[in-house]
This record gives sequence, C-alpha cells and structure tokens, in this order.
Amino acid sequence: MSGVSDWVSQNQDNQDILRIGNASGFYGDRFSAVRELLEGGELDVLTGDYLAELTMLILGRDRMKNPDAGYAKTFLRQMEDALGLALERGVKIVTNAGGLNPAGLADRLREVAAKLGLAAKVAHVEGDNLLARSSELGFAGALTANAYLGGFGIARCLQAGADVVVTGRVTDASLVLGPAVAHFGWQHTDHDRLAGAVAAGHVIECGAQATGGNYAFFTEIADLRRPGFPIAEVRADGSSVITKHPGTGGAVSVGTVTAQLLYEITGHRYANPDVTTRLDTVTLTQEGPDRVRITGVVGEAPPPQLKVALNRLGGFRNQVEFVLTGLAIEAKADLAKQQLLAGLTSAPESVQWTLVRTDRPDADTEETASALLRCVVRDQNADTIGRAFSGAAVELALSGYPGFNLTAPPGAASPYGVYTAAYVDAAEVPHVAVLPDGERVDIAHPVLTLELKPAPNPVLPQALPTEQTHLAPLGLVFGARSGDKGGDANVGVWARGDEAWRWLAHELTVERLKALLPETAELAVTRHVFPNLRAVNFVVEGILGAGVAAQARFDPQAKGLGEWLRSRTAELPVSVLKGAER
Repeated sequence: MSGVSDWVSQNQDNQDILRIGNASGFYGDRFSAVRELLEGGELDVLTGDYLAELTMLILGRDRMKNPDAGYAKTFLRQMEDALGLALERGVKIVTNAGGLNPAGLADRLREVAAKLGLAAKVAHVEGDNLLARSSELGFAGALTANAYLGGFGIARCLQAGADVVVTGRVTDASLVLGPAVAHFGWQHTDHDRLAGAVAAGHVIECGAQATGGNYAFFTEIADLRRPGFPIAEVRADGSSVITKHPGTGGAVSVGTVTAQLLYEITGHRYANPDVTTRLDTVTLTQEGPDRVRITGVVGEAPPPQLKVALNRLGGFRNQVEFVLTGLAIEAKADLAKQQLLAGLTSAPESVQWTLVRTDRPDADTEETASALLRCVVRDQNADTIGRAFSGAAVELALSGYPGFNLTAPPGAASPYGVYTAAYVDAAEVPHVAVLPDGERVDIAHPVLTLELKPAPNPVLPQALPTEQTHLAPLGLVFGARSGDKGGDANVGVWARGDEAWRWLAHELTVERLKALLPETAELAVTRHVFPNLRAVNFVVEGILGAGVAAQARFDPQAKGLGEWLRSRTAELPVSVLKGAER
C-alpha cells in the first residue's frame, strides 16, 4: 500500500502484541492521565475518549457561539504538555476529541507542534457530521447530527504515518479497533478478530472504570485513591489482556472487567460499524495480578445501517428545592406545593415534584432532621419559568411552612437538550481519512452486512435445590453496574460464583426486578442472559425521559441504579451467602 508508514514495518518483529492505553473516559477526566500513561511503562498507542451523548450537545452549543470551536479543548492542553513525550517514545495518539470539528482541532494541533518545535504528523477523520443534510435525512431541527463511524479511517491515517489521529463521532471501541487494524492488517471480513478488538475497546473506553472505578466491590481494592488507567494488549488473533501500568492504583480483575463489559449495553449482539460483537461469547480469565485475558469472542457482519446521535434543544428548565425540617414533613410539602402553584401567573408546561426523605426521627443534627422537596419545571418560554417561577418560591419565605428555607437563591431558566438515536444507511454517510499530507481518502463501508436480530436465549444453569434462606442485601453477593443510553438505562448484574449464578439466573427475573425497583414497575424492561459472564442485563426503557441533558431524573445517567438494586433485600440461600463469604 502506497504511503504505509514506518510504524507498521518497524513493528514487524513485534506483531504479536499491540499495547493500547486509554487516558480519557469523558470530557473532564483526569488531566494528568496522558502523561501518567506515557511515563508509566511500555505503550504503543494512547487513546482518549471524550464524547458522551451529552458532550455532543455541549460542543454544539459551543459552536453556535464560535464556528471555530466544537472540539475538546482539554485535549489540546494535554498535547501542549505531552506531545513531545509521545513523539520521543514513539507512541501514536488516537482520539475522538475532534467532536464536531476534527479538522479544526487538527489545525490547532499543528500550531501547537510548531510552537513546541515538534515535527508531528497530524491526520483526521471526518464524514460523521450530517447536520448540513439533516432535513434531507429526516433530522430537521437537530442541533447536532452525527453518525457513528468505524475504525478503518483511523487505520488508514496511521498507515500513512500519522503521529496523531483526530476523529469526530466514531464509536468508542473504534479508537482501539483502528490501531489494531493498522498494526495487524486485518480486513473487513476478519470478524472474530475485529470483534475481539471491539470487546477490548469497550472495556478500556471508560478509563478507570476498568481498573476499579465505580466498582461494586470497591472495598476489596487495596488502593483506589488514584486508580491507574487501563491498557489493552491486543494480539493478532483478536484476543487481548486488560492490564495497567505497574505500581498504579486500582486493580484489574475478572470482576472489574465484567462490570465494564456490562456497562451501557443491551443484548448479546453489540453492533459496531465494522463488526457485530457477540458479547455472549466473551471468556475472561485471570492470568495474573492485574491481568485479565479476553478470548473466544465471536464476530458477525455489521448491520447495514449506522447509528446517528441527534441532539435538539428541548426548551427551558428551572428548579427550586425547599428544605423541610422536623415534624409534619408531608404536610409541609403539601403546603409548599399549594402556595407555589397558586403564586404563579402562568402555568408551566411541565411541573414535577419529588419529596426526598433524608430526614430521621429524633435526629442529632438539623441536617439529618431535614427532607428536600424539589420542584422541576419545563417550558418552551424561558420567561414563564425564569424569575417569575423561582421568585414566586422566594416570596413564600415569611408566609409558608414553619422553618421555611431554600437550597439556592432564585435563578433564571436554562436551556436543556433532548437526545435521540436514529439510523441511516451506511452508504449515505461519507467516511474520509484526511492524511498528514492533506490527501483525502474515501473509506469503504463493509460490503458484507447482516441485519441486527436478537440472539437465541441461552441455556440456563440448573436451579439450586430448595434450602434455608436469610433475608440479606443483594449486594452482599452480586455486583452491578448501570448506565444510560438516551432515555433508557441498563443494569448489569453478575455473580462471582457458580452457586450464586444459579440463583441469579432463575430468580432475578423481570418481574422480580420490577418488585425490587418500583420506579421501573410501569416501564418496559427486557432481560438478557450472559452465562459466560455469569450475568444478566436489564434494559429499562424510558426511565430517563428525554435523556441526560433533559435532567428528568435526579440521577440522569442512571449511575446509581445498580447500587440501589444491590441495596435491596431478598431471601438468599445459605449456600449462596456462604459462597460470598469465601
């Protein structure tokens, strides 16, 4: 291939392993992680994932104010600090920090390199931004409209000698898949190898969540003050080992990797633009301290359509929080509701009340004797729910319930966004690699595709025999991790032993989940079973309303949903509880 870089040829003697470390799981992650990964040990590629669904909305609003903006500024500052070190160590950098303006970020990086006296070759990938065609494609009214691209554009940039590759909206796992394709020479039809890289990419994409962050059994980790960031050692056959640099905090275990594999997924088929990964085929093995091997991953042809992330401005939002202290909490809440609504000159389109009972009887501090009454309002007119709303709450100060006070002064309404997912034929989306010399190369989408369908239900393990039980929190035995996908949430629950898995597979049904989490009772819930991971995953539709930007729920990204489930009690068999003790 013309223009293939020395990076590939120089690594021919070490084609069996490609070390890829991820230094960012979101826009705002630990700034020093880039330098920590570069200085901490061996590395071939450093990636950075900055683009959550909410981030695209934030960048869209930035670009409305300044057309030259639209990328993650943090990454630019990180490169000012560490680009020279990366070049010195021969580490390639691949990131989606380009957001809505990858070409703009690439230009800024060249300016930074020139200022530092560095000869850095910068390339970028574009084509994902469909906003200019949003009406044509049926996305009218969108603030951002970005298709999720795959990793072959990244691969082409690396093969052309790029030191830094900047992308817009690619899938998170593509940041790992792209370098692996470039390094090992994989093709679109190497489905199992590609799927293995996607599994590794999914594990490390959220940074320290693979090394002990947000981990259910965090108290078992000796040092979690500053967990190290994860590294995937990808092999030519698509298998990998998840690890971290020696001496860094946190831990890499079958548990931490299982938790991340279950994060923000739906069913057994995990669709990406280059391959559909069968997550029900993943096998995890603890190879040694802080080393977990991923093997057996099966891949299938990707679906013919690409997912498109759409963000729209949904209207305006405001809220007030009343502090209710002492006795008669519910009566005080009722009075506050009646007085506030009576004092509004215009009724908001949406009014949502939540009484949070943080109070305790006979409390020894005023704070623990208090509850919170939250009122969230939404409207298309900012004035309706601006000072006219929050000021009406303040006016009740001397005429309301005893002990009246608010958690914040009156404020203006703020705009909120609505995220939705759409789908478009891959042929409608350009995928362009802009090489370091400016050459533009069209990247072909996979020719072989397969419509996405549910996988067959797996065989469940044999149920446990009837035995004595004790009422205990689920979290004594089971781990969980939860997250958001637009307005939906997922809760992955896993067992750490065979007996606990036998109980989990048969007892934690959709009906049982709805009983344990009453907020899900009226919602559509689907369960998916993963025997290889000894896990079940629940998808709860609509619990987050219009998504994180709309702030419909106090936990708008469902981060705590799994921990709520773990705190709930159930009659657990004695053998399962003893297994947890072991």
